[in-house]
Amino acid sequence: MPIKEKTILMDGTSVDRALIRISHQILEKNTDDPDEICLLGIKTRGAFLAERLADNIEKIIGVRPAVSSLDITKFRDDLSQVDVTENEDLPEIPFPVEGKTVILCDDVIYTGRSARAAMEAVIRKGRPARIQFFALIDRGHRELPIRPDYIGKNVPTARSEIISVCLPESDGEYCVKLGERE
Repeated sequence: MPIKEKTILMDGTSVDRALIRISHQILEKNTDDPDEICLLGIKTRGAFLAERLADNIEKIIGVRPAVSSLDITKFRDDLSQVDVTENEDLPEIPFPVEGKTVILCDDVIYTGRSARAAMEAVIRKGRPARIQFFALIDRGHRELPIRPDYIGKNVPTARSEIISVCLPESDGEYCVKLGERE
């Protein structure tokens, strides 16, 4: 499906500024032991954003939180071809989440279904003390009662519009674009 680019919403400097602000907000909201914080980035771009947040937190307090990526494909409810049974393999998270503050990280929140799937994946792995959610862009149009605890930028959109978060690791450029389906 071709996409017609309309405008650049954030350049790389704006994204970095938002990530630094969010890193401080995470630390302010979670004043207990920073070792109890872990970041799980929803693949693919959420994983890169989680790494950037972990880098920022380490620069601020000198302690790097545990960070990993999270594949939520098996836990989605909007992909009919995916079948998850109770005996399905647990998500691959290389550290315990039991009793931790888990911060899920994603590039864009839209319907809320990815966030719901990520929460289910984490809960199958263990019982965290709490789950918080970061989205670089909140574009609205929620189908589930889920909202991020941390937002880089609110961008009200039409359903026909597309938000593209472009990161050097996956896209070779660093910005957030607004486009429209042609």
